[in-house]
Amino acid sequence: MPTTFRKLNDGWNAAPNAPYEAVTVVGRDVQLEFRLNHFLYPSVERGDVGRLTFSGCTKYRLGSENDEGWHRGQCRFSRLAPAWGEFYEVEGDLLDHRVSDWVAIGLPDQARRRRFLFYLKDNMFEVDAEAWRFDRPTAPKGPFPQAQGR
Repeated sequence: MPTTFRKLNDGWNAAPNAPYEAVTVVGRDVQLEFRLNHFLYPSVERGDVGRLTFSGCTKYRLGSENDEGWHRGQCRFSRLAPAWGEFYEVEGDLLDHRVSDWVAIGLPDQARRRRFLFYLKDNMFEVDAEAWRFDRPTAPKGPFPQAQGR
């Protein structure tokens, strides 16, 4: 089955130069916090933070793949993902045989998990989860979408 990507970030993205990403695990939830891109989005000011929360997780990884390696074809999704720097849901062949640095969060169960992938400046984040949501832990200064995927 071919690998497919569905872009999920609409109206927001991580800072392109220094997102300062941080991963926190609470039970079976994984949170990824990062600086938002204030260059492209008028409602974002320098230093504003975004947070992706993934629920019902079984594993995650914060890999060292970066934009230079991706553009040179050195990452497993190079030339497959539509663009670097975006947040995707990935389906089909996940090419998991090419990575071994997963962090397990308990035992996998029989519930259907979805694969989420977020390309950051110098890293990429992947997680298997039931659902996701995006929010801003700091108060927005203007209209800003709240996104959720179930």
